[in-house]
Amino acid sequence: MSVQYRAVNWTRHKVVYDLVLAGACVAFVGVFMVMSMVVHPPPNEVSPPILVMRALGTLAIVLLHVVLAIGPLARLWPRTTFLLANRRHLGVATFLVAGLHAFVVYGFYGGFGVENPVLAVLVRPDGSVGFEFVGFLALLVLLVMAATSHDFWLALLGHGVWKAMHMAVYVAYALVVAHVVFGVLRSEKSLVFPLLLLGGALVLGGLHLVAGGREWRRDAASSDESEDGWIDVGDPHEIPDKRARVVCLGSGNRVAVFRDGDRLSALSNVCAHQGGPLGEGEILDGCATCPWHGYQYHTENGQSPPPYTEKIPTYELRVRGGRVEVNPRPNEPGTPTTPVSITEGGAS
Repeated sequence: MSVQYRAVNWTRHKVVYDLVLAGACVAFVGVFMVMSMVVHPPPNEVSPPILVMRALGTLAIVLLHVVLAIGPLARLWPRTTFLLANRRHLGVATFLVAGLHAFVVYGFYGGFGVENPVLAVLVRPDGSVGFEFVGFLALLVLLVMAATSHDFWLALLGHGVWKAMHMAVYVAYALVVAHVVFGVLRSEKSLVFPLLLLGGALVLGGLHLVAGGREWRRDAASSDESEDGWIDVGDPHEIPDKRARVVCLGSGNRVAVFRDGDRLSALSNVCAHQGGPLGEGEILDGCATCPWHGYQYHTENGQSPPPYTEKIPTYELRVRGGRVEVNPRPNEPGTPTTPVSITEGGAS
């Protein structure tokens, strides 16, 4: 977390991550070009500039698939949540690679005439536009998301607006697929590339459907109310130590009930930073820790440890008849609560 503006809050971990990512991108382009030259030997060789633009375009699509897969993967397999920490770096890298692809395309196809090279590529002699324009639109969407990926914009817009705006990554994905289908696939005779693109779309769609279905079933199973409106959370002993159980309230809001030893506390499931699923994190250093970017909150009052100032709503808990229940009415962000013991109310 940061309490002051910095262009990029570099850490050693992030520097190593970015260096490894850059090296992997360079290796991908190199391997792609070598394999292409092996598949297309003289006299059917492909010119180096075209190989470079194909390699960069393919790499951008691969990176975009990885970016979109991280979210559902983290929900389905918690051990992959570490991938969330640098997802924004990966998204910016996707834009940079896509931008390099466009730069090579505009330079190669539009750089030798008297017209603006961008317009020369996007607008055909008869005034119509084609798949190149669709790719340009996708690049603009990626540009907006990369430019607003900094926490400055997150704080300025609020995580609700910011998150909704960044859902446009799915619009970019659809535009990229259309760009490829109506572009290179129309002239590509091999079935390898259409099958790879279809496979990627099916994998992404499947991951999102399975993750969404699991979340829907979890919400549906946590709607039991007592006679006075408190929501049943379940047997407190079934909540793993240092972890949480997430329940959905009638309002649609979600509450994370954390267990720390034999004590239970309830917080909003929405992290104040980027709206991350706090209940999918764990208790570290005595604080509930968001799995997305490591924002932390004391479980008894929903306040970040000093010098940080973030606060989230807390909820009252009680244990009756061996079941823990949560009051669906949230306290003001940062309101202290008294943790309940799992042995209260007849729990064994």
